[in-house]
Amino acid sequence: MPVCLLLNTNHSRTHAYRYFHHRLGYGRLRAAWNTYINHCLFSQIVVDRFAVFAGKHFKVEIEGYDQFLRLEAQEKGFLVFSSHVGCYEVAGYSLTSKLKRFNALVFGGEKAAVMEGRQEVLEQHNIRMIPVKEDMSHLFLVNEAIDNNEIVSMPADRIVGSTKAVTSCFLGAPARFPAGPLSVATMKGLDVLAVNVVKVASKRYKVVATTLSYDKDAPRKEQMQQLSDSYVAELERIVRRYPSQWFNFYDFWS
Repeated sequence: MPVCLLLNTNHSRTHAYRYFHHRLGYGRLRAAWNTYINHCLFSQIVVDRFAVFAGKHFKVEIEGYDQFLRLEAQEKGFLVFSSHVGCYEVAGYSLTSKLKRFNALVFGGEKAAVMEGRQEVLEQHNIRMIPVKEDMSHLFLVNEAIDNNEIVSMPADRIVGSTKAVTSCFLGAPARFPAGPLSVATMKGLDVLAVNVVKVASKRYKVVATTLSYDKDAPRKEQMQQLSDSYVAELERIVRRYPSQWFNFYDFWS
């Protein structure tokens, strides 16, 4: 059996297969083949991720860089919504800001040496990691960064910790997305940029940055729904372009 499948569980393969078969409408053989490709790409990207933090640089093309620069030039800070597509860590040395500090919300659990290595590399590009804490103390750092008109990046496609969610239609079926990032954006009236980073060749990546839209004058609940729908529409556009780089190995539509 190929190494890339040995490194993943039957559970992950089952959910990946259902994603290709039920959500993208692939036939059984095509869905099975893409499940294999999906897991192989995931294994490659895990290696690339650690290579980035070891100091390796990939060739990177940025689509929508003008949108990032426009928000960077504004006095107010803004949010970046990431997703579990491709290798977001590559954005750490390609989508950088000279005008504002970039704060990346990251989930802990890694060894201290790994976290220190990541921070050492990222600090060279004016990026600070904010590890998610069980006591929610990371929220103070997030608010501090926003109050200082900095950039804050957070994953917006996976519910972790708080169960509060907003439902949007994704790939033809309702799916739940975390309310936290939406709440932060709408509470502060912040602009939001969706950023996805996909692998396009063995040593090349593409960063895709897209401004998300919502009516900041609408009632708060409606703002959150609009922002969720805008984010999910962009996520679906990316996933349909790069279907084998969607790495959420659980029943996303449960």
